[in-house]
Amino acid sequence: MESMQTVPEDLWGISMAAGKYAAVISKVLRVDVEIVDSHLYRVAGTGRFAGTVGKQMSAASGVYQQVLKTGRPLVIREPGFSEFCTNCPNWQSCDETFEMSTPILYNGTVVGVIGFVCFSEEQKDHIEDNFDIFFDFLSQMADLLASKVVESMEYARSRALGELLETVVDKVDEGVLLLSADGHIVRSNRAAQQILDFSLAEQESIRVTLERGPGRVLQYTEYTIHLGEGRYDVAGKEYALQHGDSTCMFMFRDAQVMHDDALRLTSSHERLGLDAILGTSEVIVSLKEQVARFADSSSSVLVTGESGTGKELVARALNEEGGRKDGPFVAINCGAIPETLLESELFGYVGGAFTGANPKGKMGRFEQADGGTLFLDEIGDMPLHLQAKMLRALEQREVTRLGATTPTAIDVRIVSATNRNLEEMVFNGTFREDLFYRLNVIPIHIPPLRERPRDIHLLAKVFLEQSMGRLDKEILTIKESFWSTVSEYHWPGNVRELQNSIEYVANVVDTHAVITRESLPAKVRSGIQESRFVDYNLETMERNLIQQALTAYGDEGGTKAAKELVAAKLGIGVATLYRKIKKYGFE
Repeated sequence: MESMQTVPEDLWGISMAAGKYAAVISKVLRVDVEIVDSHLYRVAGTGRFAGTVGKQMSAASGVYQQVLKTGRPLVIREPGFSEFCTNCPNWQSCDETFEMSTPILYNGTVVGVIGFVCFSEEQKDHIEDNFDIFFDFLSQMADLLASKVVESMEYARSRALGELLETVVDKVDEGVLLLSADGHIVRSNRAAQQILDFSLAEQESIRVTLERGPGRVLQYTEYTIHLGEGRYDVAGKEYALQHGDSTCMFMFRDAQVMHDDALRLTSSHERLGLDAILGTSEVIVSLKEQVARFADSSSSVLVTGESGTGKELVARALNEEGGRKDGPFVAINCGAIPETLLESELFGYVGGAFTGANPKGKMGRFEQADGGTLFLDEIGDMPLHLQAKMLRALEQREVTRLGATTPTAIDVRIVSATNRNLEEMVFNGTFREDLFYRLNVIPIHIPPLRERPRDIHLLAKVFLEQSMGRLDKEILTIKESFWSTVSEYHWPGNVRELQNSIEYVANVVDTHAVITRESLPAKVRSGIQESRFVDYNLETMERNLIQQALTAYGDEGGTKAAKELVAAKLGIGVATLYRKIKKYGFE
């Protein structure tokens, strides 16, 4: 640039070296950095300052003028209120949260200033948490930069910088390698050792080859690291940095993690409707086609599938993909509400209909869902005496509140769901045949997770990103042992069990996580397989489970308290427990 010609000749050493040192400081401290000379010309800058290199700063720059005048570092923790900032014309709208400036001294004379600025509270907290280390690091970098004026570096100062680098690199989220000219590792941080699977003891004997790839991920370049016989795909940056035996600093992250981050940034819109049903297997593609085909219909849908397969997700997609998407979606679990309350929840009541009723009355779920969709989960748990009233509501398209004498017209699409065999219940007389046919106009079956193995990897990755994001943790790398264990496990609890297991993983791993097989719950690692269940249908399993719970918790004279304990252990309502006890003849 023409303006660079105004830099005094004795400062060309700073000008030529400043760019790479500013980049290294910015990367390590995670802030925007600028370097100015004694005449307030910017000779290097990153981030917001990159576009102003070669230009002279305003004379109103009181912070750097103070550092040039005193030759001492200056830390400003509240830039908007500092006496050195008030001469700036934009100080009242300042968005800076923290500033640090360090003089560059040569032969006792201040020849420049290294400064950095935080523009967020997160950046400020990062600096404050490591203040002493970063302060010393910046001072050493200033000394090293000054030494470039005469191309000499004192041994003691170089050694001190090396020690500081060794301390600082472990504060960095990415893997860091300091490499010699022949590719041997001089220093590495913990993240690099974890991503590349080597120990500190092995470090000196390892030779690394960096093979630059053709692509880029976000602001990083793709590389393949050849380390012994191992091959690792990463995304990173190289920095030429002459220091002792080191000629290169390489900072990197796992390439797959970076690709996932990039995909998430470009697909950040909220998943709704069909987009919320994740999977690329043939059965899921077919399921989505069914949902799209039947979304505009007003006919009733019966969604069947094992527990945890995502039946409510399909019900919501039917509502959101069709003409009722602007209407309400109202869900009720028929097995979680006591029989005495279920009728009033569904149909509502008028004031004074029964003791304890709201004097103003209450709208039922049917009326709440008018113009939209009513989702009846666990429809198989609905008691017989309510099934008749339900059938009338569906056929007449009207409901009558408890205590009322006149019906209310409704326009509601019914989507019901169950993990039970309703046809068998019809045969046994525990579910009305006419209601079954009314509900089962359009049957949709959701396959269990074990029948769609190719979707397990995708679902696990999505759940992992969501859980790690909620806990403010970062994935360094995911080992193959994790994926092979996840793929081999049978997932009897289906998508719900997978999601809960992945949430467990996110809780037990470190803030900067290397995810392995050992991160998974013990049950998943033990690989309990389908053979435990192949001889049983769901109803038999339910009967055995209730019988076991009654034996373990309900043998204290058959008291109400004992039944409540059994219901709590099984995760069902007390009313549901009594119905099942009667059904299976346990009393």
